[in-house]
Amino acid sequence: MNVSYENVGITLEGTRIVHGVTMEVPSGSVLGLLGPNGSGKSTLLRALYLAHKPTSGVVRVDGRDVRTLNGRELARRIAVMAQESNHEFPITVHEMVMLGRVPHQRGFGADSAQDRELVDSALLEVGALHLAKRYISGLSGGEKQRVLLARTLVQEAPVLILDEPTNHLDIAFQLELMALATNRGLTVLAALHDMNLATEFCDHVALLRAGELTAFGRPHEVLNESSIRTTFGVEARKLVHPITEQPLIAIARLGSPTAPAPQSLAIEFETELIKGKA
Repeated sequence: MNVSYENVGITLEGTRIVHGVTMEVPSGSVLGLLGPNGSGKSTLLRALYLAHKPTSGVVRVDGRDVRTLNGRELARRIAVMAQESNHEFPITVHEMVMLGRVPHQRGFGADSAQDRELVDSALLEVGALHLAKRYISGLSGGEKQRVLLARTLVQEAPVLILDEPTNHLDIAFQLELMALATNRGLTVLAALHDMNLATEFCDHVALLRAGELTAFGRPHEVLNESSIRTTFGVEARKLVHPITEQPLIAIARLGSPTAPAPQSLAIEFETELIKGKA
């Protein structure tokens, strides 16, 4: 199911947050939204599920203006894993994940055997089945993220929104979460901070700065030294990952001393060895 933004502008409390963004996310592809804090990534995602309504332009899912969809129709098309927040109300992990099945049920609380099986399967997949009877309020930030991912998976929506999904996660589960979310054939839109996660898991990336779309395309095309410097205000060099052999982006603050190239370091090391043997 494809997603498109057509000249979308969003104003919140009198301030223009997003300026005329146009882009299309093909069905079954993964888009990473990258940009500094306050660049409009989350605002743009929220316009897709009407948490924010566009002031101008149109957001479409499968060709339909999202504003023409009612709540149930929208929830059957789009699942959202928002930024982790506090859940102080008394609800268990199992009950939280079951909320993902509500768009498919005829009435609240009408849990079927299939629903319960889907919930258990999703909790097992994200490594949280052992938490099923615990209350959400007592979980760590990382545990909550696992539960929220499970809730989006049981929703069985063809479009998945991940709003800074790797917050509070250890390195291993950051990779695991992105793999779980992106290997299901869904159309995925993810707001990310880590450029290397984007290069590994995303088919396309969109660079945002001050609410404007500055670049859109394949990660290896868009994420170059110039665009990274302009967008994030840091120096960057593209390397080859020594384990995966995929592109690896190394960053440093502007004005950092230029380090010797890897080849130069190797030559220096060999020279020292020769000197040591002499």
